Amino acid sequence: MLSSDPKDIYKIIMVKQKEDLRSARWFAPDDLRSMGHRSRAMQMGLDEADWAGKPVIAIINTWSDLSPCHHHLRDRAEFVKKGIYQAGGMPVEMPVHSFSEQFLKPTSMLYRNMGAFEVEETLRSHPIDGAVLMGGCDKSTPALIMGATSMGLPFIYMPAGAMLRGNYAGEKLGSGTDVWKYWDERRAGNISKEQWYGVQGGIARSYGTCMTMGTASTMMSIADGWGLTLPGASSIPAPDASHKRMATDCGRQIVEMVWEDLTPDKIINEASTRNAVTVAMATGCSTNAIIHLIAMARRAGVNLTLDQLDEIGRTTPVIANIRPSGKEYLMEDFFYAGGLRALMVELGDKLDLSVKTVTGKTLGECVKGAKNYNSDVIRTLDNPVYHEGSLAVLKGNLAPDGAVIKPAAMDPKFQKHRGPAIVANSYSELKEIINDENYPITADHILVLRNAGPKGGPGMPEWGMIPMPKALLKQGHRDMIRLSDARMSGTSYGACILHVAPEAYIGGPLALIKNGDIIEVDIPERKLNVDISENELSNRREKWKEPEPRYERGYGYIYSKHIEQADKGCDFDFLKSDFGSAVKEPEIN
Repeated sequence: MLSSDPKDIYKIIMVKQKEDLRSARWFAPDDLRSMGHRSRAMQMGLDEADWAGKPVIAIINTWSDLSPCHHHLRDRAEFVKKGIYQAGGMPVEMPVHSFSEQFLKPTSMLYRNMGAFEVEETLRSHPIDGAVLMGGCDKSTPALIMGATSMGLPFIYMPAGAMLRGNYAGEKLGSGTDVWKYWDERRAGNISKEQWYGVQGGIARSYGTCMTMGTASTMMSIADGWGLTLPGASSIPAPDASHKRMATDCGRQIVEMVWEDLTPDKIINEASTRNAVTVAMATGCSTNAIIHLIAMARRAGVNLTLDQLDEIGRTTPVIANIRPSGKEYLMEDFFYAGGLRALMVELGDKLDLSVKTVTGKTLGECVKGAKNYNSDVIRTLDNPVYHEGSLAVLKGNLAPDGAVIKPAAMDPKFQKHRGPAIVANSYSELKEIINDENYPITADHILVLRNAGPKGGPGMPEWGMIPMPKALLKQGHRDMIRLSDARMSGTSYGACILHVAPEAYIGGPLALIKNGDIIEVDIPERKLNVDISENELSNRREKWKEPEPRYERGYGYIYSKHIEQADKGCDFDFLKSDFGSAVKEPEIN
């Protein structure tokens, strides 16, 4: 990592020479085409001193006026530029898809792969030597990392950071998590309209991502644990002044990475991937992390599987006492307690500290000296929030390729459960069930939503956080087994079984379930079965009819033809590392 001392700022280990820079292919030759490149750069007020012999660094920015979590990234880009200039590079800010989790419909997941595709091709087609990836909200982190990994240029991920704690009526509010909690109470008639509006105004009171350990904080922590960020960068709250300094450090560091030729293949390997998964489990991570981890790892040629994720989960306790797995604390508290560096120190030999990071140093060097300042926020291994990792993978005749649940955030009484199914074929059908105060349902029933997976949603929307039926809320129940091929928000909680694969829309077993079928859930044994004979399932399968396609043109058509199932990371088949030969550098003629 570059020193903060200005005297040391250019003490760089140079593996590459100026003539080896990728951007030199555009700017250096004494020919007509390169003259055109130089003249158009001059058109923008630049000159030879800006680009000659200097790494050109792309600042890949996911800022947008409709992305509240990334609203500060327009400002942060200026701090990144400052660092690049200080280190002797040439910054170029390049906007990409914003992945607005709140406003993008039908779901941001539909566009994750489009974003990854855009990042890869943006870097490939321009005179870029390295990149700073600016993101944070749910799908931006995996999209940025997937695309940049596939391109193979040196990159550093700059996390957007979490927002400040929410506040209403003297209570700390956690974005997402408390929305669900208070919405159930609102539906039960226990919260007034005025109180509901008060929660609305107090739950997101600064820029930055959700301040619970939802998908955004999970993915930023995973990138940190993978060695793709500056050490501990994922824990810095977005409004904290140190976040600006971190942005500048990213700008300095990426220039060094270019000269050292520190490409992602030297950082992302089986050992660092296992570290990333271990960190995820220890933080009480989002269920969405499973899909994204698999997709990101496979872009780097690491064949991460659901079984491997479950194996690590069984031996990694949750030690981050952060909502929704924890009861009280939020990301701001986590930062003050020492953040991710302190958590990684507490994990001890569960991590491989020898792996290299974007700093050029080992993970062990990066976490050395980190302290845990609050052992209730960051627990020790012998005093965890939950004895196993945050997520469990279930398999059986209902989910041959796997399903996911977050045991740490559910009522323990549902660890082993057997009950009759109530099936909804669409979200509109589901709403009729959950909004009917007199619907004949008990807490022993298992509420099933299908046709909400990668193809069926389309885009695998966050419908898996199925609200509790009003009929049960009136009776005082706040949890039940809910089952779907959808995802749920990482800020959510409850006994929700998700990502059932194969999905119902393509004829997976979930498509064959009928009302009243007995479903068996056994989380300790990792089983999910329907009590139906194979003959009966076969008979139902013969009668199943393929649904009408969701798209007949446009991006949705491409998506439908190439999207993979949840257990494979929901990547496009043609973007995986093992699909075809590597793309060559563009010809410059």
